[in-house]
Amino acid sequence: MFEQTFYLTLAAWWLAGFVGGIHCLGMCGGLTTALGLNLAGKQQAVMLLAANLGRLLSYTLIGGLLGGVSGVVAWLPRAALLQTGLYLVSLLLIVLLGCYLAGWSGWLLRLERLGGPLWQCLQPRFAALLPLRSTGAALLAGGLWGWLPCGLVYTAATGALTSGSSVRGGAILLAFGLGTLPNLLLMGAAAGRLQRLRDKAWVRRLAGGGLVAYGLVALGMWLMAR
Repeated sequence: MFEQTFYLTLAAWWLAGFVGGIHCLGMCGGLTTALGLNLAGKQQAVMLLAANLGRLLSYTLIGGLLGGVSGVVAWLPRAALLQTGLYLVSLLLIVLLGCYLAGWSGWLLRLERLGGPLWQCLQPRFAALLPLRSTGAALLAGGLWGWLPCGLVYTAATGALTSGSSVRGGAILLAFGLGTLPNLLLMGAAAGRLQRLRDKAWVRRLAGGGLVAYGLVALGMWLMAR
């Protein structure tokens, strides 16, 4: 039962990454364009794949670290109370994320300010790797890209923080990252079609409402178990 619930959690975070693709195009579209600068055809595809692999590795690392923290929390005094608090915060953020994706709230943009100082340190290192000349440089640039301030990533990170282990935390951020891939790999006409689809109010509301429902159902199940 627990594993089935965790698979549902992974599916929810993949959906959050996929539907959040509109946000990704606005936030990461410029970086993706910079990564593909002066490249074309097969070389461009290989470099973008390597960069996105680096990004996914960074997401997985972040999730693994936060999942490990949640495992350490289990050994602290009043661990049950701390874990419960983190779990409830995670559910609240999932609900708020659903509201953002559905177009009902713009709160998510405020979270991105938290990572500004870190990105100011990393951005010059990212810029120094451009234009890309090797897959190694693309992988490293993608790894730095993974630390770009992003409210969606921060929200997914709270899921990792309540996962209880590094493996589960890494899996949550990896699932989220895989959901963002379609837009960021298909920045041409295909991405445009995906964006037009997700731009439809009913699509955003359906997907965002699904995340809200997931968060509320999980909260209801938690309350019933008390």
